[in-house]
Amino acid sequence: MIRQYWLIALYFCLVYSSFNTAYANTLAPNISSNVKLEPAFWWAEMQNPELQLMLYSRDLPSSPQQLKVDIEGKGITLKSLEHTDNPHYLFINLDLSQAEPQTFELLISNTQSGATNPKPLYRLPYTLQTRAKGSRERQGFSNKDVIYLITPDRFANGNPSNDNQADMLERIAPDNADGRHGGDIAGISQQLDYLAKLGVTQLWINPLLENNQAQYSYHGYSITDLYRVDPRFGSNEDYQALVAKAKKLGIGVIKDVVVNHIGSNHWWLKDLPSKDWLNNPAIENMPRYTSHRRTTVQDPYGAAQDKADFVDGWFTDTMPDLNQGNPKLATYLIQNSIWWAEYAGLSGIREDTYSYADKDFLAKWSKAVMEEYPNFNIVGEEWTANPITVSYWQKGKINTDGYTSDLPSLMDFPLYEKLIASLNEPEGWDTGFIKLYEMLANDVVYAEPSKLVLFEGNHDTNRIFSLVKENIDLYQMALTYVLTAKRIPQLFYGTEVLMTSPTEGRHDGVVRSDFPGGFANSKVNGFSGQGLTHTQLQAQEFVRTLLNYRKHSPALQTGDLLHFVPQDGVYVQFRCLTNNVAPTKQHACNQADADKVMVIYHKNDQPQPLDLARFNSVLGNSVSAKSVLTGDKIMLNQPLKLPHAGVILLEIQNQ
Repeated sequence: MIRQYWLIALYFCLVYSSFNTAYANTLAPNISSNVKLEPAFWWAEMQNPELQLMLYSRDLPSSPQQLKVDIEGKGITLKSLEHTDNPHYLFINLDLSQAEPQTFELLISNTQSGATNPKPLYRLPYTLQTRAKGSRERQGFSNKDVIYLITPDRFANGNPSNDNQADMLERIAPDNADGRHGGDIAGISQQLDYLAKLGVTQLWINPLLENNQAQYSYHGYSITDLYRVDPRFGSNEDYQALVAKAKKLGIGVIKDVVVNHIGSNHWWLKDLPSKDWLNNPAIENMPRYTSHRRTTVQDPYGAAQDKADFVDGWFTDTMPDLNQGNPKLATYLIQNSIWWAEYAGLSGIREDTYSYADKDFLAKWSKAVMEEYPNFNIVGEEWTANPITVSYWQKGKINTDGYTSDLPSLMDFPLYEKLIASLNEPEGWDTGFIKLYEMLANDVVYAEPSKLVLFEGNHDTNRIFSLVKENIDLYQMALTYVLTAKRIPQLFYGTEVLMTSPTEGRHDGVVRSDFPGGFANSKVNGFSGQGLTHTQLQAQEFVRTLLNYRKHSPALQTGDLLHFVPQDGVYVQFRCLTNNVAPTKQHACNQADADKVMVIYHKNDQPQPLDLARFNSVLGNSVSAKSVLTGDKIMLNQPLKLPHAGVILLEIQNQ
């Protein structure tokens, strides 16, 4: 029943064979294209020497026990063969602990005839590649970085010839806010110099994998092939080349990974690997949707059904929910993440809709990836304003239910939402900056709060410039807070040129509008600056200055944080990094020889003096500072003049 529930709805709308040439080309020329083998290749000398291959063919015998697999290779051990209730699938478990890089053959035979040496159904060549030097030791993204998020379809169209593809259902529609606009890998590659000069050190790119959906496929989260880059973006090789080119410019690439669900046109849906491959299979094309009640999975009093309603429900009818409790699927997803990290040379993973997947699987997934790459980094999306809910998933958190995770980082939605609210509120005893101050004090619930990723916006939130009512002073405060906080900062593409959106509700197509200058019909070019307004140029230069300063400021990257309770509409923070190699319990900001950066946020429209005596414990004997944004020398032995609402960033000069 499960294998059939999408067949009627989807079969006639597919215009391509599920056995596409991309898979056929991964096999030897004499192998029929009605065979899929995933992953298409692997690497020798991986930390985990075990490999599970998924083989799919409708020509496999109806009785799996009739199958025999022989290996013609050196040091490769066949551990076991596994089957499901669908005889079209065979799972081949290999031990590669003694294997060196090589190409070997898998011989798949049908023993039904009883012959001593049955003729192979397939002779499948398989390659174990040599790992890149230093692959295991690669450094993931960290507090030293600034992440720049790109929605690839909307950033830049570098190769218009790939906009439409014969085997892809949806065609380009640049005038449709929810349609495909043509941005691609080539466009990103062509603008890497712009990003490097802006000060970006990491790119998080929304999913680039194949989304062969009939409509609304540009966003990338309805994946129909987990091993293939969507040809409208480019090829696997193009992606690999992008990462290599970015690396030469000092920019890493973070892959957007989805383990919770797939797209409804994924080739599995035509012949599911097993009856339990999906959660809540649709009945008459009507699946059961998720409740989005994310707290249920950590609620000590929560009912089992409520937890299942959240984890096992579908996002939409085009996003079938995967059952990660199936061990074969779990292994497939883990291997897929590692395959892309190794193949493309990634510096990190951003995991979508993190808590929606099976929590035991998530622990295994994060552990497997981090064991393969100990210095790697993964950030999970847990969209809630409650820091307790977010903290549950981070590595090192001691949870009362005993749940442990290897997930290093999460998106800091609680601090983001409080940042927006506090900037827009008038200052009062319990409104404005004090709410931001108190939310930051909630860092006590996190195992490692400095490893969280703080952002000013992403592809699911309305644009920051619009959210602060297009007030340039509040905009600069918001970005400064993100870029100087004791967090890993992330910016959304176009923020630097003041891209706008509605402020209420979801308007995804508008939020993810085309970057100016990335498309042939652009009248304004954000990359060159041509046609930008004075205010846009001011914002872009502000971002460029701050990012490049941060790139060379150890204090902003890894320094301690000290903040003072907001008073009279002014909120002051310090980031400090000690030069004292001897261990000490004294806060870095209270040490005379520490590198110190002072950040002053002030909302008052009227000029006012700021008495610096309150901060003597940090400023010590320092009498001057340099303005990071203007280069001006500022004297600290007198009240500081705050001319109007805005932000002041000072590098304290040690005496």
